[in-house]
Amino acid sequence: MASPAVTRTVRPLEGLHLAASGPPGLTGLALEHLELLGARAGAGAGAAAGARPEPAEPRDGRTAHIALSGGDFDPQDATVRWSAHRSSGMTDEATVQAATGIMAVHGRRDGAPRGLAVDYAATATGVLAVQGLLAGLLAQARGGRAAGVATSADRAGLLSVSQYLAAAGADEGEAAEPAPGGPPFTSRDGILFELETLDPGAWAAFWRALEAPFGAVRAGWRPFQFRYATACAPFPAALHATARTHTWRRIETAAAASGAEVCRLRTLAERAAEHDGAAPWTLTPYGFGHRTRAAYRDPVAPAPARPLAGLTVLEAGRRIQAPLAAHLLGLLGADVVRIEPPGGDPLRGMPPACSGISARWLALNRGKRAVEVDIKSAADRRRLRQMAADADVFLHNWAPGKAAALGLDSVHLAAVNPALVYTYTGGWAGRIPGAPMGTDFMVQARTGVGEAARPLDEAPAPSLMTLLDVLGGLLGAEAALAGLLLRERSGGAGVRVDSSLLGAADVLTAPALRRALRGQDPRRPAGFRRPLRTADGWIAPTDTCAPAAAAYDLRELPTAEALAQLRAHGLSATAVTAEPADLHHDPRFPGSISRDAHGAPTVPDPWSFL
Repeated sequence: MASPAVTRTVRPLEGLHLAASGPPGLTGLALEHLELLGARAGAGAGAAAGARPEPAEPRDGRTAHIALSGGDFDPQDATVRWSAHRSSGMTDEATVQAATGIMAVHGRRDGAPRGLAVDYAATATGVLAVQGLLAGLLAQARGGRAAGVATSADRAGLLSVSQYLAAAGADEGEAAEPAPGGPPFTSRDGILFELETLDPGAWAAFWRALEAPFGAVRAGWRPFQFRYATACAPFPAALHATARTHTWRRIETAAAASGAEVCRLRTLAERAAEHDGAAPWTLTPYGFGHRTRAAYRDPVAPAPARPLAGLTVLEAGRRIQAPLAAHLLGLLGADVVRIEPPGGDPLRGMPPACSGISARWLALNRGKRAVEVDIKSAADRRRLRQMAADADVFLHNWAPGKAAALGLDSVHLAAVNPALVYTYTGGWAGRIPGAPMGTDFMVQARTGVGEAARPLDEAPAPSLMTLLDVLGGLLGAEAALAGLLLRERSGGAGVRVDSSLLGAADVLTAPALRRALRGQDPRRPAGFRRPLRTADGWIAPTDTCAPAAAAYDLRELPTAEALAQLRAHGLSATAVTAEPADLHHDPRFPGSISRDAHGAPTVPDPWSFL
């Protein structure tokens, strides 16, 4: 088709019509985001923005369809399933979490698989569906043809655990041995709190101020430092005991004096009461009709499987959030140039390694080109601005204020490239006054995720699986795609795009926050999504079958026999993947797990373009 006519739109999907069918658990979040981006739902299309339905689909509902049409585009559609393989046994959130390794990773802190009481896989799947639709429309706007896209919750689950899978298949062990344990800590007056610092000196000073034993302080740093990588933190018991001897006020004082930060675990009711209703991202155009030479490069007609081919992404990302966002844009065909400090990203050497390169780093950064830039150098900052002049996206997750201090904020780069989609994936989006450090576990603590992730009979605790970093990366890529499409539909105007870990937390906990606002208990009931023990492993029933399945004592039966017994009584369940390494040969994922050129395990792309 011809490129759609340029319109003066303020939202990328203005003028498009939205229709959907299938399980609300697979369509609800996608519909909400598509409407926030400007699409208009027709009759029967589903929930309006801000009113995502509870995920209770029909018993046989395994496939959803979402379609966008109008606005001079050919129809663009997405097919969304619980599993890419119909015979896999994954038919809802619980069974997807069980099979893909989410339960295994989330349960490391407890020493046994545990289900997340939030619908994490379905949430990630909804974002991936929106990404696929936006990418397809963007390809059309750039002269390509319409192509259907398919995604599934099992692929979303595999993507979520991809770093842990990569580490499990490395040539060496973890830098800190995984074992049960971790935060939060508890004060003498019963306050549950999270602790954060990236500085071993601040860690030591905090515990010295509380008179913790020296040996425990020293032994605790390594598991604390690597808890993002291992999803557990087996601290010495003396550290928990020390925290319990001090009041919360004393602990706050020690943190302030040491440079460490602490955050009390907030409740879902508290978060609901202060929630401002903001969207998970913002798109702010610079103006209209300011195409640069870079925007008029020789056109590259994108192929259906690579809708972003011909676009360049500059990524200056740290840790997970921004690198994952750029990784997803690269999987969609963009040329991703990674900006690294002199000597290269130090996380390349983070164990465990495959062929000398961090397996975990490869999971987020394989396929990117690297350019070393010293952002402390005025000459190198000029070089980076010159690179941005020929880019389509500049993406980073630097600390708040750093880009402006370096002269690399959106206003500075817009001066050299008014068509740039400037994408910031931050922590708090400036929405929480006095917020602590914007890291995954601190945002979980501050926003009630610690409550939402666990059922009523478990103490609130932020998951040590990096829930928000991964979901934040997914939202960052979704927002960048929305910005690129808005640029195409507004005559080449650049767009500033902002997303955050706070936005990820609010997206993840939205159903629980709505229950809190209705005066209901926002948490899931006791035992929710808790796997059942068998003689040689664990099984997870579907959410609808779980109450009946819990009545059976399966502890003496091998897993295969336990599943057969439940099936004989009309109950659905699947085996729980005990370790990510087990995914390599799992028949539920035939041909899905491969290895890259370094020997690191890789998961399949989350979308298929038809």
